Amino acid sequence: MTKSRTIRHGSRLLALSTASLGLVAAMAMPAAADDQPTRDQLIADCASGEGKCSFNEPTLGKAYLGDFRQVSNSLYNCSTSDATQSMGWADTVGSTDSAGVSVTAGGNIAGLIDLSVTATYSHTWSSSHTENSSLNMTVKPGEVGWISRAQVMQTVSGTWQTHYDNQKWGHYFWFVPDTVTGPAPNGTDGKSNAVTVKTRKMTAAEKSSCSADEKKGQAFVVKR
Repeated sequence: MTKSRTIRHGSRLLALSTASLGLVAAMAMPAAADDQPTRDQLIADCASGEGKCSFNEPTLGKAYLGDFRQVSNSLYNCSTSDATQSMGWADTVGSTDSAGVSVTAGGNIAGLIDLSVTATYSHTWSSSHTENSSLNMTVKPGEVGWISRAQVMQTVSGTWQTHYDNQKWGHYFWFVPDTVTGPAPNGTDGKSNAVTVKTRKMTAAEKSSCSADEKKGQAFVVKR
């Protein structure tokens, strides 16, 4: 290679290195407070696909049994004997992020978390779970009964990495830590879903309503 060609080649390498260093510096330079995005804005860009996002280094928390909640209609017993009836129930449990926002429906969030968890733990992660069945329940006179269910839950923590083709808020990359809580498969970490019948005494107003002709001496169902 001649001396002149060597100089030209060296100049090109210097220019490329300078440009690369400029990019790194731009990414590392702190943005002004007014230019920084909110967490909601970054997550929204992940959900819409405007930002090319990944959920990095997911960590699964210990599974636990969630709170019981009513999943059926209520059976009121205005009669003088026990009332037994088969009651259908249905329950859908979704996922929420660390800000309490649902990640169950719409957008790419649930799919990105599932992709990351599957790659790390070799099993899928679901943002929602639905079950339905029926159960015989017995309600004593002057009481109200219903079916409650508790779902096995689990957290997954990680960091959202958002990449933009063109700088946004002064950077190509932004990072957001997040923890998502969602339903876990039955039996995870030895925890099991639970379904039970709950009852309570009627209130004074409810007892008074039993004197109405259409309710007197009857057991009746009220939709939840």
